[in-house]
Amino acid sequence: MATFAVTYAYSDATAGERDEHRPRHVEFLKSQFDGGRLLTSGPFGSGESPGALLILKGDSKADVEALMDLDPFFSNNLIEERTIRQWNIFFGAERVDA
Repeated sequence: MATFAVTYAYSDATAGERDEHRPRHVEFLKSQFDGGRLLTSGPFGSGESPGALLILKGDSKADVEALMDLDPFFSNNLIEERTIRQWNIFFGAERVDA
């Protein structure tokens, strides 16, 4: 499986709705983490624009896109911009593949 970096950008206007859907979003991500697809994830710091970085394993970009379409934040139109890019890890690859 390849590794993919997924970024989310949020609008300040959807903060309340994200709070409402956050439990299902976290449940979805936890299930992907427990299943080994999600390697690590988290929101950007308070001094940054609202968003998050997620590192996932997948067979292809289309595979990861289909999976992330199931995220309640995505299905409820709470992500202003999403990018999915294959990430070729150079340093630390052995930690990710462990």
